[in-house]
Amino acid sequence: MPKQADPHYAMPEHKAWSAAVFERAGGRCQAPGCTKAWPEHRMFADHIAERSDGGADFDPANGQLLCGAHHSTKTARARAVRAGRG
Repeated sequence: MPKQADPHYAMPEHKAWSAAVFERAGGRCQAPGCTKAWPEHRMFADHIAERSDGGADFDPANGQLLCGAHHSTKTARARAVRAGRG
C-alpha cells in the first residue's frame, strides 16, 4: 500500500509548531557540524523525543530542524531502538 501521511501533520497546531522550530533554527540544520540550510536543502521540523515514544506534540522545546539526511538517520535509529535492534 502507498504510504499515507499521518493526519497529525495537517493540523494547524503542527504547522504552527513546525514554523516555530524552523524560525528558531534560522532554516539551518541543527545536527552538530552540519552546514545544510534551506532553501538549498530540504529541511524537516523533527520531534527530538518522537511522538510515538511519548514526546510532546506541540512543545517547541521538543523540536529541532534537521536536513533530510540527518532526519532519516535519526528516524531510522529511533525505529531500530523501538524494535529492540538498537
